[in-house]
Amino acid sequence: MNPKSYFFRSFLIVLLSAIFFLGVKRILPKRIFSEKPGDVQHVLIDSMLIDAFEAETDSSRADIGDTLANQPVTYYETNGIKFPEESYEDYKGHQYLVPFYEKLYQLETAQNGNVRIAYFGDSMTDGDMIVQDLRNNFQNRYGGKGVGFVAITSESAGSRSSIVHEFSANWKMQSYLNVKHPLRPFGVNGHVFFANDTLKPAWVKYKNGKYTAQLDNPTLFYGSAENKNGEISYVVGKDTLHKKLVPDNVLNTLALSKGGLKSLKVHFKNARAIPVYGFNFDDGKGVHIDNFSQRGNSGIPISNFDVALMKAFQKKLNYDLIVLHYGTNVLNYGTKDYGWYERSMTRTVNRLKECFPGVSILIISTADKSTKYDTEMKTDSAVAPLSRAQKHYALRTGAAFVNLYTLMGGDGSMVKWVEEAPAMANKDYTHFNFRGARKVAAMIFNQLDQGYNEFKELRKKREGAYTESSESPADSINPDNEAPQNEE
Repeated sequence: MNPKSYFFRSFLIVLLSAIFFLGVKRILPKRIFSEKPGDVQHVLIDSMLIDAFEAETDSSRADIGDTLANQPVTYYETNGIKFPEESYEDYKGHQYLVPFYEKLYQLETAQNGNVRIAYFGDSMTDGDMIVQDLRNNFQNRYGGKGVGFVAITSESAGSRSSIVHEFSANWKMQSYLNVKHPLRPFGVNGHVFFANDTLKPAWVKYKNGKYTAQLDNPTLFYGSAENKNGEISYVVGKDTLHKKLVPDNVLNTLALSKGGLKSLKVHFKNARAIPVYGFNFDDGKGVHIDNFSQRGNSGIPISNFDVALMKAFQKKLNYDLIVLHYGTNVLNYGTKDYGWYERSMTRTVNRLKECFPGVSILIISTADKSTKYDTEMKTDSAVAPLSRAQKHYALRTGAAFVNLYTLMGGDGSMVKWVEEAPAMANKDYTHFNFRGARKVAAMIFNQLDQGYNEFKELRKKREGAYTESSESPADSINPDNEAPQNEE
């Protein structure tokens, strides 16, 4: 090729490109990408925790001392029951569990009714860790079958062994952790789901897992909507069943089967805009515990619960105890004064009392967590202050309290749990393994059981029955029972 001809062609292409650009420049926007920040009003990612921290003024963060430390904890009677005075250091607050203990007593002595517990948590209870063992402890003692309420989708479905859980990828999920203003109110598990795909029906599948021989009395929970054309289909035996969704009330239920199924796969058709909350699996007897865990949660988003919807859930599920087990995501916020968190969680507990009137509440403190100081792993300096703040809001809101940090052994205990043989916790020095989770569940159960045995003695005194019981006390759970060898 002639070099002069090649140069001329290249120059002509550049010249024409420049002329074209100058011609269209006048019709282009000044900026292709806006400098304005995106719409973040719906983004939370537990920003409620960040907001609570940043909202505190310097004066409100000042260390005002532990004003409760030297005050004894005394109680008023509840239904004629009054627990003895406690010191602040040893505070357990069993007095506030009297309604829960009474339900447990009726179940134990008269096989009357059932008992239900809602267990809210973070990554500590992810995959049903701790909760599945606590559920097993209660059901072994008092009866009951089933894993309770299960969401439509779950980030921890693959790691959960108490139920096999699968779902299609076309569900739209909103969580109180990452959405401030949901399309419909969040369910009791902090989520709301929509089957909005018009091309391919969304589906969810459950199968019995560890501790569960079958899926007892599967029942769908869903909310209100204008769409009256929604339906579900599922297979029982050799029959394919179709049922209409009737979203007339703030909360609706649909029983899919009486008795138990080995597995259940449900397809949702024409269900656009109908809020779906999850399925409940229980036999209606004994004790049932619902695990409402979510990674990254501080507990503060619970304050966004819709009161009317929660009261509707309470009417259907009838909770007797609510457990709040948080702390993992609250540590290390650049301060050792957790008054800001105490105040936020006080509002959360008060919101729960508004949503679930008369239901007992139990606060479980942060576990120990280790951080490297120089070259040595030691208890993080924020653990004890956070645990105290959690005890404070338990006291101030009339909630019972389990100090998991001290039950583990206090300062330096996480290092021991990680490094002992067999290990009880993971190498992140934060989370328990299966063996450790079983031990923690036993510790929680034993403290509740201790309070229950004391309640029964106080109940006998109330009724004038001072004779010694002929029955020997029930055995406590051994926290040091080893997990099966395949559960490392």
